[in-house]
Amino acid sequence: MLRGLTTVNFYADDLTAAQAWYTELLGIEPYFVRSVAGAPAYIEFRIGYYQHELGIIDSRFATPDRSREAENTMTYWHVDDLEATVERLLSLGATLHGEPIEHGPGFVTASVADPFGNILGVMFNQHYLDILAAKAGA
Repeated sequence: MLRGLTTVNFYADDLTAAQAWYTELLGIEPYFVRSVAGAPAYIEFRIGYYQHELGIIDSRFATPDRSREAENTMTYWHVDDLEATVERLLSLGATLHGEPIEHGPGFVTASVADPFGNILGVMFNQHYLDILAAKAGA
């Protein structure tokens, strides 16, 4: 059934600004950019060991009934240093959405709202590291 994360999509009213912000955050350019009528419509980054895809769609292509509330889902991305990551996100203009919370040994989450209204979850996840180590040893 569900086999793994493939693509997380966010929306942004200003896709050019979103591209600049995420390029700064991630330290890479998007690997895919699609334009419609001469304007950016969709950008996509591949990040992490499994090259998961983070796509950002111009809001003009959102369905008419799309809620402007960003809290209807939460996706967490593993980070090795949660505190440093949250500090960096805040320094780039994100706002704190969810304070760091330890959910048990090896599982700490936090979240921010990016400048475009999307909630970005970050997590130190020992399970992710264990799976990564097991794959490396296989």
